[in-house]
Amino acid sequence: MVFLFIYILIITIILTIFFSNIQVEVNSFKFSSITQNHIDKDYSILIKWRVFSKILLMKLEITKPKLDKINIKKRMKDINLEKLKKSDIIAEKGINSFKKLNICIEKINLNIDIGTENAMITAIIVPIISTIISGVINQKIKDYNSAKFMVNPLYINKNIINIAFSGIFELKIRNIIYIIMYILNKKEGVKKYERTSNRGTYDYSYE
Repeated sequence: MVFLFIYILIITIILTIFFSNIQVEVNSFKFSSITQNHIDKDYSILIKWRVFSKILLMKLEITKPKLDKINIKKRMKDINLEKLKKSDIIAEKGINSFKKLNICIEKINLNIDIGTENAMITAIIVPIISTIISGVINQKIKDYNSAKFMVNPLYINKNIINIAFSGIFELKIRNIIYIIMYILNKKEGVKKYERTSNRGTYDYSYE
């Protein structure tokens, strides 16, 4: 009876993981390069963990006041960026693996204002950025009618960028687990390779 219970529990966990997803809803995110506090404090990020895209298992809301309470800026400063740059996590294969997250866009509303000190450069980069954004949205959005985006040129002889953004994104839990397993396996592989390399160096020194 105990084994049956364990078996059912394992199957339930596997099915929950396989058919669950994370939904991230970003509301009123605004960035401006010309303001003292570049990011507006009135944004919110709502993270939902759902099964079959219907059953809500967990919900977490992130806001500026909540981040201030945990002193997120200090925690970010404590991260060793140089060590992170050298880490295999950001190696080429690691970056490619993150593409397998297969993030789906359910809804997006994006407005970007860009200006530079050179009007010609502004006129060139605006359509390039617009084309890139359009291509990404076309590939990832469920319904293109739910996408609104605009890239506007600002001819004011000043380097400036303003971003207003809201959107809903979805990714599958199993893809997140795949990425975690890939990174852990890659780290283990690097350690084994380093030990093998050291032994080879000592063997050579005895010759």
